[in-house]
Amino acid sequence: MTKPPVMPQGGEPIESSGDYGDTDLVRRYSVAYLRNEQDDDLSALGVRFDNFFLESSLYTTGAVQKTVQAIIDAGYTYEADNALWLRTTAFEDLGNGLRDDKDRVMKKSDGTYTYFVPDVAYHLNKFSRGYTKAVNIQGTDHHGTIARVRAGLQAASKTLGVTIPKTFPEYILHKMLSVVKGGEVVKMSKRSGNYVTLRDLVDWAGRDAARFFLVSRKADAEFVFDVDLAKKNSDENPVYYLQYAHARICSVFANALEQGYEVPNREALAAVDLSALNSKAAEALIGAVAEYPNTLRLAARDHAPHILCYYLKDLAAAFHAFYNAERVLVDDAVERNARLALLAAARQGLANGLALLGISAPERMARRDDEADAQ
Repeated sequence: MTKPPVMPQGGEPIESSGDYGDTDLVRRYSVAYLRNEQDDDLSALGVRFDNFFLESSLYTTGAVQKTVQAIIDAGYTYEADNALWLRTTAFEDLGNGLRDDKDRVMKKSDGTYTYFVPDVAYHLNKFSRGYTKAVNIQGTDHHGTIARVRAGLQAASKTLGVTIPKTFPEYILHKMLSVVKGGEVVKMSKRSGNYVTLRDLVDWAGRDAARFFLVSRKADAEFVFDVDLAKKNSDENPVYYLQYAHARICSVFANALEQGYEVPNREALAAVDLSALNSKAAEALIGAVAEYPNTLRLAARDHAPHILCYYLKDLAAAFHAFYNAERVLVDDAVERNARLALLAAARQGLANGLALLGISAPERMARRDDEADAQ
């Protein structure tokens, strides 16, 4: 039976012939089909890759063989037990004091290469294309890969006449997460084929919640994705808490117009007299807003989006405290405009931060309860 053609992103369409004896076509069709599923799942999460690089191309173009030869020519290999070994222990510092505790097999006795060898070839290719900074996001089970890949790159660079930083590439290693749904842990096992996909998380909790929850913790921290929590319309759900803060500020401005107040535009708000913002709640919110630029610097420097997540929760908390302590729409125009200017700054910080995380910032949301925004 002939299957419909598949065409993964960045690839050529592959048609099924219906001949199950054509193992090469079956393999290529299966890979393309799985790639399509991955593309769909990533699209559901709002993720799109600009380029796909197939590991198989490193073999068909001879890149792996050239890389191995460059390492051999540099004098960092030897043969033992019918295998080719990389002398990784020859490198005492592979970035931040990292070194390998023993040499590693590059080419096995059956003539096939070990898994880290194409990684070395790929990163040589990437570096040669001008990408002098690379960050690999992998699971903690790839910890041993770091020293091997970097050692291979340093060895090959001696022959190729290029200078590659010892810390190239950088690595962020993530621990596995567990998923709780309906109050029970979802059992996952690679061996039995039971697992939760990105699409599952998006379907269960929504794109915004899935994106936030997945980046809201340190890479090396244990994490439980609570599906039921991610769906709650309450302060317990951090995504709802942040989005509700943004929507609540929007409602204050909408109410101001409905009540007939003259609301200054963006430029005018930037020039209002802020001397009326002298309460503890106002000063706390001002301080939270002012931390935004530094928060971004730290998050970018450490490749740590969770820092931004923590900040946004603090900013939302400061806003809610101010909102509950201070009436915004007062009759005094100086006080009213000063408070509106502060809320506008907080709203901008929330919107910008959520946008960086790929999360929406709605202007209207269902209230947590029956309270009215009388501000």
